[in-house]
Amino acid sequence: MSAFNKIGAAMPWRLRRYGRAQHRKYVFWRAMKRFLRDPGLSITERSSVLSDLIYGWGNEDWSALEEYLQGCLQHAQRAEGPILECGTGLSTILLGAISQQRGNVVWSLEHHPVWGEKVASALERYGISSAHLCIRPLKDYGSFTWYDPPLDSMPDGFSMVVCDGPPGDTKGGRYGLLPVMRSKLKPGAAILLDDASREQEKRIAARWAGELRTNYDTLGSRKPYIVLRIPNVNQQMTPY
Repeated sequence: MSAFNKIGAAMPWRLRRYGRAQHRKYVFWRAMKRFLRDPGLSITERSSVLSDLIYGWGNEDWSALEEYLQGCLQHAQRAEGPILECGTGLSTILLGAISQQRGNVVWSLEHHPVWGEKVASALERYGISSAHLCIRPLKDYGSFTWYDPPLDSMPDGFSMVVCDGPPGDTKGGRYGLLPVMRSKLKPGAAILLDDASREQEKRIAARWAGELRTNYDTLGSRKPYIVLRIPNVNQQMTPY
């Protein structure tokens, strides 16, 4: 096959990929305009905004699917204090937008620099300054590996946690949230743990509940997630 024919054979696939990427960008831009105009209306079951944002973000395999994302955003609209996010992505942008309109802030932990830069670029593009990105390598705490948050710079009294990281194959999975961040979570704070259909997440939620002497709920059917609240009473946490 001649060089010319090779180029001709490759063009349709490349053009299709380019066209798909441009379409995603347009859909995302259009959906973000709608979301920023009225976040509350955008997260109702009748709205297509969230599904358009997930498609436009271009990471359907890893982005929190609509059911979990909707639950997180609904909690964020009622949050009475800072929001902590473990693992960044589309949720960072939307949580940041809601928080900015409500005078709240989001602190988002991320260990992957390239992914963190993608999120930072989107935040800047849409003028969202209420989300604080903390991009650092994961830290080995001995029995588990987790994020390395700048605790001295972070506020007290986080009122909710969106827990979608670190990756499941990390030592200890997502368990490190509680021992590392417990002192920063206010009584009544809600932890929303993604991937409740996975056995590892079920074990982590049960362990958290045991250490806090509390219970948790599993919500959602298509994309189950766990909601656990920090007890309102001042109880001694069982050591990990």
